[in-house]
Amino acid sequence: MNLKNILVVDDEKEIVNLVSIYLQNDGFTVFKAYDGEEALDMFAQKKIDLIILDLMMPKLDGMEVCRRLRETNTVPILMLSAKAEDMDKVLGLMTGADDYMIKPFNPLELIARVKSLLRRSYQFKQVEQEEQSDLLNINSLEINRASHTVLHNGKPITLTSKEFEILYLLASNRSRVFSTEEIFERVWEEKYFASNNTVMVHISNLREKLEKELGYKLIKTVWGVGYKIEE
Repeated sequence: MNLKNILVVDDEKEIVNLVSIYLQNDGFTVFKAYDGEEALDMFAQKKIDLIILDLMMPKLDGMEVCRRLRETNTVPILMLSAKAEDMDKVLGLMTGADDYMIKPFNPLELIARVKSLLRRSYQFKQVEQEEQSDLLNINSLEINRASHTVLHNGKPITLTSKEFEILYLLASNRSRVFSTEEIFERVWEEKYFASNNTVMVHISNLREKLEKELGYKLIKTVWGVGYKIEE
């Protein structure tokens, strides 16, 4: 998890310095701001992975900073406040904060919460990346795993489910050579037998359909090894 840049925002410089010392001792890079406007400017200039944000500040308070950030960004926000009332916590969380701590706080607990928020953010980004990988593009070819569709310049290419799975396997691992045995066991999820020519037949049909639309051979044969896509 390479998430290390923390923005600490508080109009009390003593708190900013205290929090910064604990964060830096734990290996984080710290950026500092002392009011809401400075916080937004700093966030626009730096790559920030998490914000520790005071609620009561001059110029722009923490609620407004949080609101503005949430219009365009999902950066984790840990809000700090001297207000202990439940309604203040609720408002902070409803505005978009991910966590809320009351002053005075234990710096070690704050560090633990920072690490927890960063882990959750990292896991969320991983899920997003996996979802994005469902859509592959090779030149003018679009392969969508979620809808099991293949489009060439917006025009659908009709494939069987197994042809699609073979194409997706090769396209999502470009330049890697897959043996006939590996393709069969990945796509059919069964043990491969040497006399089985199922993969060869499916690749032949898949190639014919693709070449008819593309005008060139997308799936390459590596003789004696297997098949690959290297576009």
